[in-house]
Amino acid sequence: MRRAIFILPLLTLALMAGFFAWSLTSGRDPASIGSVMVGRPAPKLDLAALRESEPALTDALLKSGKPVLVNFFASWCTPCLAEHPLFTRLAERDGATIIGIAWKNKRDDALKWLKRLGDPFKYAGLDLEGRTGLDWGLSGVPETYLVDGQGIVRQHFRGPINERDLNDRILPALKGTK
Repeated sequence: MRRAIFILPLLTLALMAGFFAWSLTSGRDPASIGSVMVGRPAPKLDLAALRESEPALTDALLKSGKPVLVNFFASWCTPCLAEHPLFTRLAERDGATIIGIAWKNKRDDALKWLKRLGDPFKYAGLDLEGRTGLDWGLSGVPETYLVDGQGIVRQHFRGPINERDLNDRILPALKGTK
C-alpha cells in the first residue's frame, strides 16, 4: 500500500506528460477552429479614428455595398509586421478597402509604426481598451475579418495572413468570384 502512494504521483505525472506530448505533436492547427462570427452581421463599429483629423469609424463603413477587410493589429505585434506588406500590396495593387484597428496600442506608437512601414488602411481606428476586439471575438492580434458589402462576416483569419490566404480566399472574395 505504501508503495502505491509513491507510484501514484509518478503515474499521474507520466499520464499528463504523455497527454501534453500528444497535444504538441498531433498536428492539430488551432487556427482551424471555426469562428462564430462567420455568417453573422459584423459587430458594432464605433471607434475613434486613429488619425485624429479623420471621422470616427462607424457601422456604415461595413455596409458600403463592397467587401472590406477589417484587420486588428498592434505596433508591438511581430506577426503583424510579417503580414503588413501583404496588406500594403493588397491596397495599392488591388484597391482593397482595408479598415485597420489598432488594438490595445497607444495612438503615437501605432502612427509611428504605420509611418515607418506604410499605411495600407483606408480607415483606421483606435481600440485602446480592447472592447471592440472583444465584441468581434478577437483572441489576439493579428486577426482579419472579411465583411461583405451588407455587413456580414464571411471569413475570419486568426494569425497573420499569408500568400495562400490572399490568393485563394481574400482576392476571389473581394472580386466577387468566391
